[in-house]
Amino acid sequence: MEEAMDQSAPEVFQISFVFPNGDLYDGECTRSSSGSLERNGRGVHRRPDGFTYTGSWKNDRMNGAGRLEHPSGAVYEGEFADNMFHGRGTYTFPNGAKYMGSFKQNKMEGEGEYVDAHGLRWRGAFYDKAAPGLKLKLEM
Repeated sequence: MEEAMDQSAPEVFQISFVFPNGDLYDGECTRSSSGSLERNGRGVHRRPDGFTYTGSWKNDRMNGAGRLEHPSGAVYEGEFADNMFHGRGTYTFPNGAKYMGSFKQNKMEGEGEYVDAHGLRWRGAFYDKAAPGLKLKLEM
């Protein structure tokens, strides 16, 4: 009779790690096949300049749901894939304007809504920085 192979999940460690550049990571990690620790699970990564990511990690990259705060005051909250905005999310610009919709590899891509700094709401299809046929959404 053959012994069943151990298919158990990797052990999860809770760590607080300071990188050589001064970045700080507090959260979950697992050991890779090479033996090094990788960010996997939930965690917070902070840079000395104020950049902060709070969310899910997979294979040492931002993957899944998370929130990224930029030193400029910009904030992205939504889905990530391989360290990029990818999926549904909300990007708030430093001036208070906001885009809510689809992202593909860090670009606004697909159906979305943009609220400008004056509170006017625009809906339509976005293709990176272009949005042909954007329509003002009137609220009466």
